[in-house]
Amino acid sequence: MKKIPRLLLIGLVLLLLASGWFIRTKFIASQASKEMIQTGSIERGTLIVSLSASGQVSSANSAPVTTQASGVVSKVFVKNDEIVKVGTPLVEIDLDLTGRQKSAQAYANYQSAKNSLDSSKASYYSLQSDMLTKWKTYMDIAQGGTYQNADGSAKKDARALPQFMSTSDDWLSTEAKYKNQEGVVKQAESALSSAWISYQQSSPTVYAPISGKVTGLSLQIGGVLSPSETSTKIASIKTDAYPTVSRNLSEIDVSKVSVGNKATLTLDALPGKTYTGTIVSVDTVGIITSGVTTYSVVIRLDTAATEIYSNMAVSAKIITNTKDSVLIVPATAVKTQNGLSIVRLIKNGKQVEASVEIGISSDTSVEIVSGINEGDTIITSSIVSTSTTQRTAAGTSPFSVVGGGLFRGAGGGGAARGR
Repeated sequence: MKKIPRLLLIGLVLLLLASGWFIRTKFIASQASKEMIQTGSIERGTLIVSLSASGQVSSANSAPVTTQASGVVSKVFVKNDEIVKVGTPLVEIDLDLTGRQKSAQAYANYQSAKNSLDSSKASYYSLQSDMLTKWKTYMDIAQGGTYQNADGSAKKDARALPQFMSTSDDWLSTEAKYKNQEGVVKQAESALSSAWISYQQSSPTVYAPISGKVTGLSLQIGGVLSPSETSTKIASIKTDAYPTVSRNLSEIDVSKVSVGNKATLTLDALPGKTYTGTIVSVDTVGIITSGVTTYSVVIRLDTAATEIYSNMAVSAKIITNTKDSVLIVPATAVKTQNGLSIVRLIKNGKQVEASVEIGISSDTSVEIVSGINEGDTIITSSIVSTSTTQRTAAGTSPFSVVGGGLFRGAGGGGAARGR
């Protein structure tokens, strides 16, 4: 009998060991997988459905009193907590050289803007008169027998002649100029308003911008206001109005909200505080930006929170639906199979599936209309454990004792890691 070569014998032994280890590992793996479940009892409660939105405080219940004037405070007409009307003088300043130059320049700009508006209006009225004159000329010709039938209908062939077309074009051209001048007048009015505000900011007398209660006034006679490129806040005027928050919603979300919906609001600037509010306005026209339509929603706070200022960032949860005394299960408990909503229950120690009818739902909870009962034990979530499989594969390899041989590249991670 021929002897089996030594190397071949060693190879056969290693092959048998590897096959046995592989089969044993697979067998253990099939036995090691175990489902870990979490259960809960089905109860009745209140289900609240909401959508999240972020925006800014569009109006607060206070307005800052600011000035760009510089110099020495000569008069203070009011005190803190005093009620004032819009336009009431608050402070008078004896302007320094810089303040006088700034005020003079602001007044000159105001006069220039006023002159521009007057000129724009003069052109507007002239074009209006010209347009009406040419419109009358056109109508006189158009209603004459040459260009109009006895029944009032137009003689189309005659109206195509150059004389009629020229009269029509004169009227339409003048009308276009008149309408264009309307826009010029509006721009001039806006420029005048801005110039007046700039002049007021540099004026030696500071006036109340709105009616309300004076707060935060710290100026005293003899105090100095230094020159600055930006406005200096010297006080605030507070009102009894409630702050409002504006937020743009998508066309999908805006269909879910309506006037009267409640909301909870938080502000980054005021951590730890939560406010409530009510939707008071929903824009139904929308604004298109880069092909995307959004709709503005205005939320009014339920309290006059004096610590909230305009343009603060706000996160809001708008409550779109609420149901009391309904069966509620976690959203993770409901699965969809073949178009049906399915939940798993524990009955008599065994898992059973039940088809259910669902109602409203939030991000975390689902209303159950029918299919299961209050008090039933439901599987809320499940996890398949494979940790035992990984430990067996890593610790029972017949090749783990090989030092510098053929399988060195496997390293310390065992078979679970590989190369």
